[in-house]
Amino acid sequence: MKKIFAMILAALLALSLAACGGDASTGEVVNVFNWGEYIDTDLLRQFEEETGIKVVYNMFETNEGLYSRVQSESYDVVIPSDYMIARMIEEDMLQPLNFDNIPNYALIDEKYLGLEFDPEQKYSVPYTWGAVGIIYNTREVDEADIGSWDILWNPKYAGQTAMFDNSRDALGLTLKLLGYSQNTTNKDELRAAADKIIAGKDNFQGFWMDQILEKLPNEEILIAPYYNGDAVTMMEDNPDLSFYIPKEGTNVFVDAMCIPKNAKNVENAEKFINFMCSTEAAAANADYIGYSSPQREVYEQQPDEVKNDPIHYPSEQTVEEGEVFINLPEDINEYYNELWTEILR
Repeated sequence: MKKIFAMILAALLALSLAACGGDASTGEVVNVFNWGEYIDTDLLRQFEEETGIKVVYNMFETNEGLYSRVQSESYDVVIPSDYMIARMIEEDMLQPLNFDNIPNYALIDEKYLGLEFDPEQKYSVPYTWGAVGIIYNTREVDEADIGSWDILWNPKYAGQTAMFDNSRDALGLTLKLLGYSQNTTNKDELRAAADKIIAGKDNFQGFWMDQILEKLPNEEILIAPYYNGDAVTMMEDNPDLSFYIPKEGTNVFVDAMCIPKNAKNVENAEKFINFMCSTEAAAANADYIGYSSPQREVYEQQPDEVKNDPIHYPSEQTVEEGEVFINLPEDINEYYNELWTEILR
């Protein structure tokens, strides 16, 4: 299976990339920090061969994990989600980009530019976009039970569901189920969402992120929330899996490439971002990871069955009815941390 192979490959990635590409002693290196299972690793080798710049590639599982690491470690390219980009801009953790050195930026569709998290489009270049939904096993899950987020709490599937292992996604989908905004700053509403998750802990086999990529296709669980792009690849691995956007609405997200303030190899970072925005690289990446591409030419060259597939490219209705996470006030971020600690206790 492609994803399982990717997991094995990722474990060997640092060693394999070190065997080719540029000479780190000369400064020809770019340190990239990205989500797990979120790039076609062949592109890293291609970039090295074309530029002579060695890629040092590391992975994170949550935006909060990235935020913590960037505070204490230096990376050249990071790929956070929208709300975390806004937080990092506000806290002066990102540097403005020199778009003269990123000419392929012109290929990004305007609909993904100037969004609330980076309204002046100074700090980020969109990498992918998508939506969160429910992935489930059609052979084991009754069709009458699908359609809502509440399936995660359905006692019929006790021990066969899972929850996100990050506070923003987990509380976000639960807020939607309860009829609240995913960007609420009302502590009573957040408390209600936390209590709902705690009440469902016996139903969840676990709180996971990348582990879901293996457990669902292997049928160790039957139902989980996850992102549309990973749904595409999991469905390739197991044709009994399907995906839906819950009727209560969902999070619509944009992940984007940024350069941290403490980056040591800015020119190489710009070259890497420009490379990933090229039509060849962006098309190969979209095909491999399954996520919706914001690159205009990539979308235009997709076959109709992909363009019109609401899993590959979420529908206009999903986008219009969905919410994009925004950066929350510091006291609310702290309250999220308190609630999350309690949930995982």
